[in-house]
Amino acid sequence: QLDRGDTENEQSARGLHFMGQKDELIEAKRSFRTIDDRDILIIYHQGVFYAMDSYCYHAGGTLNNGDIEEINGKLCIICPKHKYKLTLAKGECLYKGTNPKEKPPVPRWYSKGVKQRTHTVKENNGEIYVKLSDNPNWIESDYYQGEKGKIERAKAEAENTYS
Repeated sequence: QLDRGDTENEQSARGLHFMGQKDELIEAKRSFRTIDDRDILIIYHQGVFYAMDSYCYHAGGTLNNGDIEEINGKLCIICPKHKYKLTLAKGECLYKGTNPKEKPPVPRWYSKGVKQRTHTVKENNGEIYVKLSDNPNWIESDYYQGEKGKIERAKAEAENTYS
């Protein structure tokens, strides 16, 4: 719980970054922010706030305009560039596949694991804060972040890769 008397420095010391007023972020539905050289997308959907890296792990596509769909019981954002499906809550990439050993093979949803870094959203007195993920492990969406990520996104766009 945030203390109303906390200064901005005290909030930053706990890793909390002010994103905006709750009502404004609800109205916007999706908001782009940069925190500590990391570009994130804040999404408000069905009464819940989510935050994740703004660029798809696969080829750096901007997720801001992706459709949101429920897939296999999980809310996902669909990358507009190559249609990769990323869960809002955990950043898992879901795909549909068949097991050739099944007779007949039936298409099912599978997870590729966590590919997109997600961040924690907190609310206090009508204000929304984000705490960046403290997972020390490499997550594939890290590739398109920061100054190096800007260069890699430009390269991916220039190549117009469809893999």
